[in-house]
Amino acid sequence: MQKRTIIENEGHAHYITFSCYKRRRLLDHDRCKHIVIGVLDSQLERQSTRCFGFVVMPDHVHTIVWFPQEGQLSVFVKTWKKSSSYLIKRFYEEFLPHYSDKLNKGDPVWQRHYYSFNIFNEDKLMEKLQYIHNNPVRAGLVSESCEWPYSSARFYERGQSVGVAFENLLVEPLAPAAPRQ
Repeated sequence: MQKRTIIENEGHAHYITFSCYKRRRLLDHDRCKHIVIGVLDSQLERQSTRCFGFVVMPDHVHTIVWFPQEGQLSVFVKTWKKSSSYLIKRFYEEFLPHYSDKLNKGDPVWQRHYYSFNIFNEDKLMEKLQYIHNNPVRAGLVSESCEWPYSSARFYERGQSVGVAFENLLVEPLAPAAPRQ
């Protein structure tokens, strides 16, 4: 099987997806979704990273981020997954031990890898942002994207706080403009 190359030094935004181990619904509990969002917010600040949108689903996560320096993507995702994994496991052990006992203690919270897609232009950025925001609707969790509280859709559609400091696409540019060919 050919290994997929992730390009993280091009100055583009990145659409990132990662899933719970074996697609288990480890994020069903609201507290777990808040943990993922809280760790995202702290990681954005720690690495001076721009976030353009996100959604936390019961078994996976999507976000769009841009890094001011090359080579930050893998560190960002690794730290986000590691920190949130620790906190989610701790939450289950402390507050839901009956559920925690059913899980194999050696199993991770997250799948080992993640998917990253370089976003080269604003049209692709808007397409991916719309995909992210419509994810809870397609999954049948809500009827309108702004009803899902674990997404940036509420900010874009209603101007409401979403728990993450992110860049409004209507105000900030995606990245430095690339020369036209």
